[in-house]
Amino acid sequence: MAAPASAVEFRDVSFRREAGRAILSNVSFTVTEGESFALIGRSGSGKTTILKLINRLLQPSGGDLLVDGRSTRNWDAIQLRRRIGYVLQEVGLFPHMTITANVGIVPSLEGWTPSRIEARVKEVLLMVGLPPDDFMARYPHELSGGQRQRVGVARALAADPPLLLMDEPFGALDPITRAELQQELKRLLVALKKTLVIVTHDIPEACVLGSSIGLIQDGRLVERLPPEQFLRSAHPEVQAVVASLSVHTRS
Repeated sequence: MAAPASAVEFRDVSFRREAGRAILSNVSFTVTEGESFALIGRSGSGKTTILKLINRLLQPSGGDLLVDGRSTRNWDAIQLRRRIGYVLQEVGLFPHMTITANVGIVPSLEGWTPSRIEARVKEVLLMVGLPPDDFMARYPHELSGGQRQRVGVARALAADPPLLLMDEPFGALDPITRAELQQELKRLLVALKKTLVIVTHDIPEACVLGSSIGLIQDGRLVERLPPEQFLRSAHPEVQAVVASLSVHTRS
């Protein structure tokens, strides 16, 4: 059986703001098709910068970054972004648009027919546990935080992109809703065979969603292991993260 193809590949990637400090330094890793890679690290370590580089919201200052085997420098930015589902903590739904319009925005930009968009909106709302008849005509302000986040995931899935990027997607939710959405997302990733790169500060979330966990420290990828091995890593920064989790759990 052939090995899975590379979905995202960082080759010695660095990123530096103009006249500023280096945000990322010589980062190298590969995420294969169908893999889930969770990135953790302290605030300002460079995690979100990695997502923005994948989505070509930023360009590497050095090295090369490939998506589906092609350098992001050679991708049309709009074409690339339409192959990627992006979910943010703030969700970013358009308040003046119905849930149907919000979820169907990328398919509509892709020129899908209205009937095809409607069918797809119904399909992805069902995937994320929102009955279409109850939600399609609503507006974002009529939904709870958990429901809005589900809509955000549905929107990311609407055009059936092979790659999902998530930046602290469930961080603003209560623990019970957060745990429910983590399990639903994990189920969807397996069922739909999507590739995921997720940024999170939450170690349990990284363990649930990541087939591997990467630790970013001062702009460098200093550890990457499967969850059970990551938790046992001797790396000092990993030990600090795990220790903070133990203190939080006891409190």
